[in-house]
Amino acid sequence: MSAPTVLAEGNFLIPDGTFLAEVFAFLLILVVLQRFVVPPLQKSMTARQEAIKKSFDDADAAKARLAAAEEEYKKAIAESRAEQAKAREEAAATRREIVDEAKAEAQTEAAAILSRAEAALEVERRQVFAELRSDIGRLAVDLAERIVGESLADDERQSRVVDSFIAGLESAPPTTSSVGAGESA
Repeated sequence: MSAPTVLAEGNFLIPDGTFLAEVFAFLLILVVLQRFVVPPLQKSMTARQEAIKKSFDDADAAKARLAAAEEEYKKAIAESRAEQAKAREEAAATRREIVDEAKAEAQTEAAAILSRAEAALEVERRQVFAELRSDIGRLAVDLAERIVGESLADDERQSRVVDSFIAGLESAPPTTSSVGAGESA
């Protein structure tokens, strides 16, 4: 009988008191860990996972806001460019209107200046013509007095001689008119 005891003491597969105490201590540690250590760790890990998930959600929301902001920025730039183009077109139209108005005003002013100049020339032509008529009349009377040999002191006779002389000048070329006017007087 001593052999089986030796065998039992030497066989590590057969449980003895130490083994049972070790198993009991292990199970006790597992229960203590399961009850007091694991729940706070799980709670902490769950909180950490939720924080990470929230960070990912916030990052996704930030990406969405960034994309929306970029889209809004592009839209604002496009609107700004459209407004710039419209402003340029309006400025060009305004410039054309101002130039057209200035041209019209200049043409009107030029026409008025031309009209005044023509009127002044007409007045001056009449004055010169009247002076020439007076000078030619005097010369004609002097010439007629010399040719005829009688005095033309009478205003009516003098006026007739001047009118006939000028009529002769207007109807004939210059060289012929002076000779013809002298003969007709």
